Amino acid sequence: MAEKKEKAVEVIAETVTESTPVVTEVKVNPEQFLKDFNWHNYEEGIDPVDDKQLEEFEKLVSENFVDTLDDEVVEGTVIHMTDRDAIIDINAKSEGVISLNEFRYNPELKIGDKVEVLIDVREDATGQLVLSHRKARVIKAWDRVNNAHDTGEIVNGFVKCRTKGGMIVDVFGIEAFLPGSQIDVKPIRDYDQYVNKTMEFKVVKINHEFKNVVVSHKALIEADIEIQKKEIISQLEKGQVLEGTVKNITSYGVFMDLGGVDGLIHITDLSWSRINHPSEIVELDAKLNVVILDFDENKSRIQLGLKQLSKHPWDALGEDVKVGDEVEGKVVVIADYGAFIEVVDGVEGLIHVSEMSWSTHLRSAQDFVTVGDKVKAQILTLDREDRKMSLGIKQLSQDPWTDITKKYPVGSKHSGVVRNFTNFGVFVELEEGIDGLIYISDLSWTKKIKHPSEFCAVGDTLDVVVLELDVEGRKLSLGHKQTTDNPWDKYEKDFALNTTHKAEISEIVDKGATVEFNEDIVAFIPSRHLEKEDGKKLKKGEEAEFKIIEFNKEFKRVVASHTAVFREEEIKNVKAAAKKAEAQAAEAKPTLGDANDALQALKDKMDGKK
Repeated sequence: MAEKKEKAVEVIAETVTESTPVVTEVKVNPEQFLKDFNWHNYEEGIDPVDDKQLEEFEKLVSENFVDTLDDEVVEGTVIHMTDRDAIIDINAKSEGVISLNEFRYNPELKIGDKVEVLIDVREDATGQLVLSHRKARVIKAWDRVNNAHDTGEIVNGFVKCRTKGGMIVDVFGIEAFLPGSQIDVKPIRDYDQYVNKTMEFKVVKINHEFKNVVVSHKALIEADIEIQKKEIISQLEKGQVLEGTVKNITSYGVFMDLGGVDGLIHITDLSWSRINHPSEIVELDAKLNVVILDFDENKSRIQLGLKQLSKHPWDALGEDVKVGDEVEGKVVVIADYGAFIEVVDGVEGLIHVSEMSWSTHLRSAQDFVTVGDKVKAQILTLDREDRKMSLGIKQLSQDPWTDITKKYPVGSKHSGVVRNFTNFGVFVELEEGIDGLIYISDLSWTKKIKHPSEFCAVGDTLDVVVLELDVEGRKLSLGHKQTTDNPWDKYEKDFALNTTHKAEISEIVDKGATVEFNEDIVAFIPSRHLEKEDGKKLKKGEEAEFKIIEFNKEFKRVVASHTAVFREEEIKNVKAAAKKAEAQAAEAKPTLGDANDALQALKDKMDGKK
């Protein structure tokens, strides 16, 4: 290159020498001379030169030397490299120096390579030509990127760093985005392994408005495996066993890579046993044999199975397992109606809630067991064809109703816990498996209870008396009020008919009023029995005397009257006045009867009877 430059300089020098005019005296026409005179050369101080020679000179300069104007992109050649810099020749007066950091995207750079550079400064303070490869790449980058996008050209990019959702890649000096999903056909968990690496990419999207570029490495891989994928799909058959690699694990299943074709193993097809998450069975990147269960017409959705490659646990269940055997298993699922117990891997039995306790009062299965518990149970039914098994826990303990007549004879007193309410009574548990019912009428001697919740709460302890016992029907009739004496036996005497009591009108009700003689007895006063001596009626809060005119112990009904108190007194006074008047009249005037009595007495005397 240096020899070429020296030759060009020699040619130019010869041209300049040859073009130097020889001054001779020539007589010319003054008018013509003025007409043809080159005033420009005269003003610039340029000696006349043959135009042809000048053109040749300009041609040689343009061919051998570049115009070193600032901010111009030219092509240069790497003529020397150090540990830090590259020396670039652009056919200028001097070479330029560019840091190797600008070539990080191209670690294969060597002497002789052609590179684009930007003339940043024609001469620095030391007279050195200042070049920039990075700026030149930026100027040319968008043209290259657009061209690569339009033509599908594969480009090299340097992975600078990772970012949210992907990587930042240097492509032609432009920062492009590489989504995580576009790195490879399989999910990438460690992005850092690609940082500071040069990879091949395909430009898949350009947003000119926001100057965004999206690249993909996955597209190159997909193109390579597309032929392989079509071949695999064409050979797929139901029941075919293939080897695949665990590509992704989700809560509902496992995605397998079958060599460019993806298939899904649903969580229910991973194991004969119940599992909570596929990660309990498989690991990422693990190689597994799977069987094709089904696929759609296009074979784009392939359903795979893993458990189908092993024998069904029910088929492997030993013949020695029979009804009545005691087994131990783990609780895998709980429902309101019962719990499923895994007796052996893949073999489950149902314990209905009614088989968990001897109690006739059904509760939720969660009251007895939780998921993960190991329980012992007895096989109640076994159907190998339908693959069903029912189990029972209560059968491992004695039925408490076996000796019920001895433990809870009629009339015996006990304590129990309130377990449930109904509209008609309260269920009380005397012990596990022994429940009894207290009818609402047997809760209290005196209180009128509309609902059992008014009297007690769930969890309360109540004293009870066994009223009735039905062994065959497994029913107990209990009473709470029977644990105390009936106060109405006493009230029957204290509030007998025609007894008088003083009380205050509590409430004015329909067709009468009520008075409270004590906390238990609330008597009803009909309207006509509220009348006072003056003809007015008693009002709320007035105190008066009341006579009991009705007492019903069975129905706890008491009726009283105020009017009867003073009217009875009036009747007594009238009867007394009439009797007195009758007596006075008899004394004042003897009657025929009195005469007859006197005669009879005389006759008796004469007969000697008296």
